[in-house]
Amino acid sequence: MGPLYYVMAIMGCADGAEQCAEARVETVRYPTIMACQQAMPGALARNGDIDFPTITATCREAGVRMADRRANQTTQRTRS
Repeated sequence: MGPLYYVMAIMGCADGAEQCAEARVETVRYPTIMACQQAMPGALARNGDIDFPTITATCREAGVRMADRRANQTTQRTRS
């Protein structure tokens, strides 16, 4: 299982940044949410070809999140 990372989704929106739809996802994997957010201005500039009145971006988690094994054991004991 790989580590957790962040990706940036480029969103195309109707006027007023409402009714947004994912237009594409950047291929870069960011180690932190802050690194992803700092890269937004450049990503928006690169993706200016999307045919929507408003273009925005959002960072989201991707990859595998490891579960705490102790939490699973506690849950199982509670159910018994």
